[in-house]
Amino acid sequence: MTPATRADQVRDRIVAAATAEFSRYGIAGARIDRIAKAARTSKERVYAYFRSKEDLYRFISARELAAVAEATRMDPADLPGYAGRIHDYFTSHPERFRLMTWGQLELAPGEPHPGDPLQESVDRKAGQLRKAQETGQLDPSWDPLDILVLVNQIAMSWAAQPDLAPAAGEERDSFLAARRAAIVAAVQRLFPASRSTAGKAP
Repeated sequence: MTPATRADQVRDRIVAAATAEFSRYGIAGARIDRIAKAARTSKERVYAYFRSKEDLYRFISARELAAVAEATRMDPADLPGYAGRIHDYFTSHPERFRLMTWGQLELAPGEPHPGDPLQESVDRKAGQLRKAQETGQLDPSWDPLDILVLVNQIAMSWAAQPDLAPAAGEERDSFLAARRAAIVAAVQRLFPASRSTAGKAP
């Protein structure tokens, strides 16, 4: 095994351990010593890869945003289907919902961090929505940012209420399927899918 390969493995272990740590404890509550122990390395090695705990969290949240984008695939012509996929993703991965929520709660508000992945994601998706409005796929009277925030909030509404869902089994599956249908219907009323996508399964 080459030194570069060993370094990559250590870095991967740090990222995996930090992902679990941030999801459970948040940014303020996370401890680099616990991350290092779980990754079978030293605190000094963690800081050799990431300058601070916040930098480590930002790296992980950027990876998670990319994973969400890949899994949910926003289609401006079919926002109801997009909302359903967001619901599916975060109710299937509650730890990832917690991970992203900690950043919103704990990172200092104000000017975006340079290269902030969340701001880049928002800007990219708002641009997609704006183009869809220009081509007649979406009502142009809405601000694209309002569309994005409303759809995301509706889609994640049940991911933010885990205690209201049955714990497991068929009862949970049926409950979440009904909630998903409600989410898709709500977004459909606000932002109907275009005729070209209306017949597709969300």
